[in-house]
Amino acid sequence: MKILISDPVDSVCAETLRSEGFEVLERPGAKGSELESLIRDVDGLVVRSSTQVTAALLGAAPKLKVVGRAGAGVDNIDCEAATRKGVVVMNTPGGNTVSTAEHTMSMLLALARNIPQAHASLTRGKWERSLFVGTELQGKTLGIIGLGKIGREVAVRSRAFGMTCVGFDPVLSPDIAAKFDIEPVTLDQLFGRSDFITVHTPLNDETRALIGDDAIARCKIGVRFVNCARGGIINEEALLRGIESGRVAGAALDVFEKEPPVGSPLLSNPRVIVTPHLGASTEEAQEKVARQIAVQISDMLKERGVVGAVNADVIQMALRQDIKPFVVLAEKLGSLATQLGGGTLKRIQVSTVGPALNQSGDLVTAAVLKGVLAQRLNEPVNLINAPLIAKEMGVQWSERKEAEGGSYTHLVKVVYESDHGSRSVAGTVFGSDLMRIVQVDGYHLEAQPEGHMLFYRNIDKPGMLASVGSALAVANINIAGAALGRDKPGRQAVTIINIDSAIPQEIMEKLERMDGVSEVKSVRL
Repeated sequence: MKILISDPVDSVCAETLRSEGFEVLERPGAKGSELESLIRDVDGLVVRSSTQVTAALLGAAPKLKVVGRAGAGVDNIDCEAATRKGVVVMNTPGGNTVSTAEHTMSMLLALARNIPQAHASLTRGKWERSLFVGTELQGKTLGIIGLGKIGREVAVRSRAFGMTCVGFDPVLSPDIAAKFDIEPVTLDQLFGRSDFITVHTPLNDETRALIGDDAIARCKIGVRFVNCARGGIINEEALLRGIESGRVAGAALDVFEKEPPVGSPLLSNPRVIVTPHLGASTEEAQEKVARQIAVQISDMLKERGVVGAVNADVIQMALRQDIKPFVVLAEKLGSLATQLGGGTLKRIQVSTVGPALNQSGDLVTAAVLKGVLAQRLNEPVNLINAPLIAKEMGVQWSERKEAEGGSYTHLVKVVYESDHGSRSVAGTVFGSDLMRIVQVDGYHLEAQPEGHMLFYRNIDKPGMLASVGSALAVANINIAGAALGRDKPGRQAVTIINIDSAIPQEIMEKLERMDGVSEVKSVRL
């Protein structure tokens, strides 16, 4: 079998693959027609971030069985197209944990002591000691947003400098946080207490522009920010305004909203330190992920097992067409429960009804955990690793198998308990693949779990839906569907509205102020 390496990858990758008996083609930088020609006759493809593995490229590879990413992110791989073709997509999560944590500490130290600015000044022939007076890390408070593997490693290293660590992560349990000497706090508390703030979350709708004008206004004057996670978590325009106003003392950025950040005013600001996305760029990390992806590909192609697969779960589910839609539904319910529940997670309960689902309880639970964790973590989560990651983070969960589900032959129910209370959602599949939400907090209804959705409680009286609809219409937000559930006429009801676009914050605030409307939540599935 042949393996193509189309990006610059440490030589240990090719050496490991050849030692396993594979023919290896090393063509770093191959693109266009050359790449399409090379890929026609290979069984495996190894990439980093340059090669764009599109649906068209996959279509030109009839023998391809696996795509391996020597790194964590798979943004350059069309995983859906790969799944449709039965191609396994693998990555190497965790291979760059130490490197990124160390780079974060490097940026933290450089930011505190103005090292790049002082270096540049001295190389220009100046001796400006008084201009670059720094600040010590000892005794300062470091706020860590996102306490996955990298965030926890940063905490370990910062404690060695005598820093106090506070952290925000809705998933990590207090017991696990305590093991790393991290005080769990709310986001508001973190902003108000931290001298330095570092982010280690994924970039999604919930974290995009997480640190903007409002967050900066809640921070201590003189706060310093570090971002070695994903560009876009910190709003760059708001950051610049914070620096220029004096509220923010400085920032160290390894990632940007647009990469490379050509023309960004942050590049020329003397209070900003920048590096070109170097978090994982160490010899050790590159060797580690190169060796790891070679081993994973070898094991899979030689049928010794599948590890690190991003989409193998979906491919395996294709063998059970009766279970596959319920696995997709379970993940959506996990994501939905997390977005509705909010707060700090305490425990998850997953209930299944029906013989087929009861026999696949572990799989359904893994799908729910995947939906929960994917909202919170800056690391790849799939059916294979979701239970392990949840266990590492101290998440508690339980499974229940029930014989009956009322009107439904098969049902998946998720109860999400947090410090904000308990939320429950349930769903089923009609026919072969028609997924529906059928219960929310005990209210019976029927809604499609797809796209942008608006959830709220309301008094059950005429005109409520019309009032909400009018507010959405003013914002030019189109309604795709609506579902209502109530306990008794004239009392309480739950309403779900499927909409075509996201709801602006000012419209959300307007809805929250409506008489008879409460618990307004915007969700995206």
